[in-house]
Amino acid sequence: MAVKVKPLGKRVLIKRSKAVATKGGIYLPDTAQEKPREGEVIAVGPGKTDDEGKHDPVSLKTGDRVLFSSYAGTEIKHPESEDDEYLIISEDDVLGVLS
Repeated sequence: MAVKVKPLGKRVLIKRSKAVATKGGIYLPDTAQEKPREGEVIAVGPGKTDDEGKHDPVSLKTGDRVLFSSYAGTEIKHPESEDDEYLIISEDDVLGVLS
């Protein structure tokens, strides 16, 4: 599936990871579990130009697995893939890249 959303400025499009079972193998209902705070970068904005005309590119790249804060970004749904959750997040809200 090709996502047709292009982030602007220093924003990135992230596909949120799926929730997994607990260590004991118990599946919690969606309403009882916390949403995962990690995902994969799907698209990256072009960066931002400052007041002096210098280009400041985004330091993330497509395919990076990232960790972000709980309430960061704006959730969007893609009409072709109802099960997947996507977020548009500012690069500043990304806490780190997972290796």
